[in-house]
Amino acid sequence: MDTTASYVPSDRKAAAVKINIVGPGKMGRAIATRALAGGHGVCLVHPDSDPARAVAEELKQRFPDGECDWAASPEAADVTVLALWYEGALEVARSSGASLAGQVLVDICNPIDVSTMDGRVTPPDSSAAEEIQQIVGTDVKVVKAFNTTFADLLTTGEGHDFPLDVLIAGDDSAAKDKIAELVRSGSMRPFDVGPLRRARELEAMGFLHIAIQQPLELNWHSSIKIFP
Repeated sequence: MDTTASYVPSDRKAAAVKINIVGPGKMGRAIATRALAGGHGVCLVHPDSDPARAVAEELKQRFPDGECDWAASPEAADVTVLALWYEGALEVARSSGASLAGQVLVDICNPIDVSTMDGRVTPPDSSAAEEIQQIVGTDVKVVKAFNTTFADLLTTGEGHDFPLDVLIAGDDSAAKDKIAELVRSGSMRPFDVGPLRRARELEAMGFLHIAIQQPLELNWHSSIKIFP
């Protein structure tokens, strides 16, 4: 699907998968929370194991029956999430691309000039997700997701009594289906918005969502909602 978002509800329980989350910051912690709530295994990844271990131990307190670990580099997994800013995501793609073969790689970044927070840094005919796909090669299936959701609402999976909508783009249908099932298992709604090149529009949407927080005094508690 190229221009129209599709949402397909499902009563199926998602099969548990192993997920690396590279970057144990606010977004990494929030995605890990949703994954653990959905019954999946999580490994928090950071070159300095202390931050990853701290988040993993915190989450183990919340999910005592969940599988939550930490590591200095991505381990064998079904899915790896790059919960990083643009430059960090590119760096991990370059350094770990070969070890990610066979996995679904989720890019959540909004490629913004963080020194000014004014405008995207990718060319208009590309996106961070497409750049990452070029770096890691075709053995890794890149999916764009979670770049239009903020961490505080993502932690609970809802905002203003509505489940969060997670917009997903990618070229591999099976990879998108896997991420859609992860989203559903975390009590959120996935929308397939088309091929990976739709990440260009998702990243523009993510930038706009960030840019309006201060003027509209939204305090990072707004969400993008689709009412089909």
